[in-house]
Amino acid sequence: MNTRSHRRSVAAIGIALAAVMPLAACAGGGSSSSGDGSGDGTDPEAFTVMTANENPVLEEQLTALAEGACEAENEALPLEHQKVAQADTVQKVTLLASQGALPTHTIAGTALIRPDGDLNAAGLVGDLKAALEGSGAWENVLPAAASTVEQVYGGMYSMPYQYNIEGIWYNKQILADNGVEEPQTWDEFVDASQTLLDAGVVPMTEAGANGWPLTRLMGMYIFRNVGPEAMAAVRDGDSELTSADYVAGAQALADYAAAGYFGEGFSTRDGDTSSNMFLTGKAAMTYDGSWFLSAINDPERNQIGEDNIGFMPFPAVDGGAGSIDQYAANAGAPMIINAEQFGPKVVDWISCIAENYGQQALQSAGVISGFEVNGEVTDIPTNTAAIQERIAGIDETVLWFEALMDSQSNSLASTNVTLLTTGQMSPEDYMTELQASIDGNR
Repeated sequence: MNTRSHRRSVAAIGIALAAVMPLAACAGGGSSSSGDGSGDGTDPEAFTVMTANENPVLEEQLTALAEGACEAENEALPLEHQKVAQADTVQKVTLLASQGALPTHTIAGTALIRPDGDLNAAGLVGDLKAALEGSGAWENVLPAAASTVEQVYGGMYSMPYQYNIEGIWYNKQILADNGVEEPQTWDEFVDASQTLLDAGVVPMTEAGANGWPLTRLMGMYIFRNVGPEAMAAVRDGDSELTSADYVAGAQALADYAAAGYFGEGFSTRDGDTSSNMFLTGKAAMTYDGSWFLSAINDPERNQIGEDNIGFMPFPAVDGGAGSIDQYAANAGAPMIINAEQFGPKVVDWISCIAENYGQQALQSAGVISGFEVNGEVTDIPTNTAAIQERIAGIDETVLWFEALMDSQSNSLASTNVTLLTTGQMSPEDYMTELQASIDGNR
């Protein structure tokens, strides 16, 4: 392996260099190669996986695979674990890369692994799609997960160990009692909300104090109206948030809030309060992700019963270019393969993971992943099973509103959305300030 050329690349793009030492991982067996990330790197001596301290589930599940379905792969290339604090990920990964000591399979920062990111530009991010296609295991990655990973990172650079979709959870009984069926369009959704309000029910609860639940609604309206590439076009400078189709999303959110559909005090409502309003029957609907399943599956919190909860996609916008079938989604923290160590044994490992992780994690931990569930799963809560089945049928996803924004603009979007939804800022001004921030931080 030509480690020196990679180190020069890392230095050239600004990764802080410490005393450069030989890449220990190159001591393992395997074929020498250019390490282009398609599975033709040089195998290390161990399948070293670095995960976040805050995510013990992934370590547990990979260990279970090493002792079970992937026992042969583990014998050929033993699994070893390393840990890092989530907040220290970028600093730690950057340091290890500069030392030629990046683990085989590691958590990383989103910006680092995109095509123009430091790690990817240095040739250190493996192409998972190419490797899994080559091994015949690509069919084990759900199309929805592949769509999301490729949108977030600019390529199939992360294993989707966690997978979440977003949509509207609703109380079946409340809707039925008021003659409301699942709205298919935004206009139907607004009409349904008015019907519920007239009946003395809070139509929708959101944690307005957190900001992002409100920007999610606005963003989904924009994706439905403009199309799935709406925010990528803003990022690339091909569109602006100040155009009428985008401002319409801010206007729709402002109008919905002004009508009282979020209930009193929504702008200072925190996450737990909002969740409890829904789970105790005090609100008919809430927009949230599939991570909400942990609360739904908790009988102490869920007072309305798991069989009384439904889930629907954000409705379509009449005349819009987006589709109701395009769910907002995310695939958890990025977990990459070090391209320099992407040898045949590593390919075998990730192929085995792709084939078996979906069933393993769902059965033993109730975790929904972006992998096919190849095998029987028993005693899974009703709503968890329903979401897993729904995910398996999704072909295309969209990102959340702020996903492609810089950190400053991301923060501004959440801060100003309170002003927008309480009538202190017009939709035009909201989008103008946000666009100016995006332009200023390119």
